[in-house]
Amino acid sequence: MTDAAHLRIDSKVMFITGASMGIGAAVARQAVGSGYKVVLTARSEDKLRALQEELGEENALVRRVDVTQWPELTAAVDATLERFGRLDVALANAGFTAGTGKYASGDPTPDEWREMILTNVLGAALTARATLPEIIRTKGHFLLVGSVAGRVANPGPYSATKWAVTGMGDSIRKEVSGQGVRVTLIEPGRVDTDFWRNGKPDAAFLTDDDVARAVMYAVSQPEGVAINELLIRPTTQEV
Repeated sequence: MTDAAHLRIDSKVMFITGASMGIGAAVARQAVGSGYKVVLTARSEDKLRALQEELGEENALVRRVDVTQWPELTAAVDATLERFGRLDVALANAGFTAGTGKYASGDPTPDEWREMILTNVLGAALTARATLPEIIRTKGHFLLVGSVAGRVANPGPYSATKWAVTGMGDSIRKEVSGQGVRVTLIEPGRVDTDFWRNGKPDAAFLTDDDVARAVMYAVSQPEGVAINELLIRPTTQEV
């Protein structure tokens, strides 16, 4: 265990995929503000480094990770334990949409579909497999970022990937039942992104911070309380 881990062994550690921007970065900021150490993972290392500088190097570890690549995930978990000595919370947040659905522009290629399905579904599953052994050891918390699109079927494969994440969340919950581990599925509605702004410019949106507050609400509950699902919409969103 490193000296840094000895200095703050009481600090909980949160592992975040897709941390370079958006919801992942917002969660990282709020987690550090609540006393967590964070592990920032994504494919864009430059953005991760900028966020690490903002949060303080003593609070944040950066690892470039493609969540579809098992060796990169396991190496990031190993680096987490080397730096901080523990892993308490993991947020499987990495995901994207590739121009699918009635609000999209352009026609995504089969290769774009493949990348989206691998990232959104396989990536979440591999993140669980890589982090759960340590989360079981610390009796910690595993969270997945799904979507309202995983509750209401929409055109295009993006919605299908989020339905898969919905099922995965409950499957993982049952797998770790009785081991002191909490599992939470976070399901945001419309979040303020270019994708939604282009399709519904006059609609109401959640912010990244709104979703991050939901994550922090779930992890801040007493150990005996498990918030299994948080479905969050803008007040005026109908679907």
